[in-house]
Amino acid sequence: MENGKDLSKIDEVLSQRVEEVLPGKEGLKKLMQERKIRVYLGVDPTGKNLHLGHTIPLRKLQEFADLGHEAILVMGTGTVLAGDPSQRESARPKILEKEIKENIKTWKKQVSNILDFSKVKIRQNGEWLLKLKLKDIIDIASNVSAVRLFQRDMFQKRISSGNTVWLHEVLYPVLQGYDSVFMDVDLEVGGSDQVFNMLVGRELQQKIRKKEKYVLTCPMILGTDGKTMSKTSGNCIWINDSPKEKFGKVMSVPDNLIISYFKNLTNVSLEKASQYEKDLQAGRNPKEVKKELAFEIVKTYNSQKEAEEAKREFEKIFEEKQAPSEMAEFSFQEKKMNILDLLVKTKMAFSKGEAKRLVVQGGVRIGENAWTDWKGDVELTPGTVINVGKRKFAKIK
Repeated sequence: MENGKDLSKIDEVLSQRVEEVLPGKEGLKKLMQERKIRVYLGVDPTGKNLHLGHTIPLRKLQEFADLGHEAILVMGTGTVLAGDPSQRESARPKILEKEIKENIKTWKKQVSNILDFSKVKIRQNGEWLLKLKLKDIIDIASNVSAVRLFQRDMFQKRISSGNTVWLHEVLYPVLQGYDSVFMDVDLEVGGSDQVFNMLVGRELQQKIRKKEKYVLTCPMILGTDGKTMSKTSGNCIWINDSPKEKFGKVMSVPDNLIISYFKNLTNVSLEKASQYEKDLQAGRNPKEVKKELAFEIVKTYNSQKEAEEAKREFEKIFEEKQAPSEMAEFSFQEKKMNILDLLVKTKMAFSKGEAKRLVVQGGVRIGENAWTDWKGDVELTPGTVINVGKRKFAKIK
């Protein structure tokens, strides 16, 4: 990797979709020119689904693999037991081994459009973390200052507000940091929220193996409500959402996120993303640009054909005001039913409380008419379409 072309590729990998490289980009660039490096990304299985925010470091990991470096995706089957405290106001709920196994069952399939498994290895850190003995843990922890661990921003916020910081949370970065030592990595990739944890891994690598370890952080993507995309916020666009659901969710994101999504979540070139930005500044309708964004995202994580179908379906529902081509169908023995019960049974609402709120706020239509009486009964006529909000439809059969 000594010719100018490869050097330009290294520059690109260390610049695009990158917030910072610690302790410095030039040192990592030089190392990548000298030899093949070992790089890893860790993801804790706190849930069954991965969202588009996860794809940014995943894509970065693949970029290193494409340059011929040794790339490893680590499923945090060990670290998840402690629970990452990053950006959390309280401790994560404890997770059972059964849940962990269930959560990672479909992960490989979810990331198959992003990672080439002939180039990227998959490992689980439970393989080594769960085998550590008390003496091992004490030896590892003796390399990290407890004062430094307690100085984390989120811990200080909790303490100042009277909340608790649990000991297992303090140990989390030490456990994650040991991944770097065990695998003897040169580089760790992760979201910008992981910088503290990754730097603890750098410290352990320096002290235990007497070796430098670099840290590369990727930008965090914001969700459909303009806040950091996370499972607990309910604002995620999931990798395994249907193409139509993905398209619709992208169309609902705030306009100020359009360019960030183009740059971080699609294969569109930076030049084209910059042109979109200029178009918007010049007054182009954000909705039209967002439709192109939604198309690119579905095309990237599904296929061109599914992107075209999702676009047609969106235009049919939201521009031509027609019902979708396909929707869930429900049959009932009753001739009529209270609107709240109907919304729950057709899965338009999780509870009667949510159903009442949707009705009162004017978000429910039965057939062609808005439904505003939360106490009223609905005639269960076959063929009647129930519509909640912009994207939920069901039909009585």
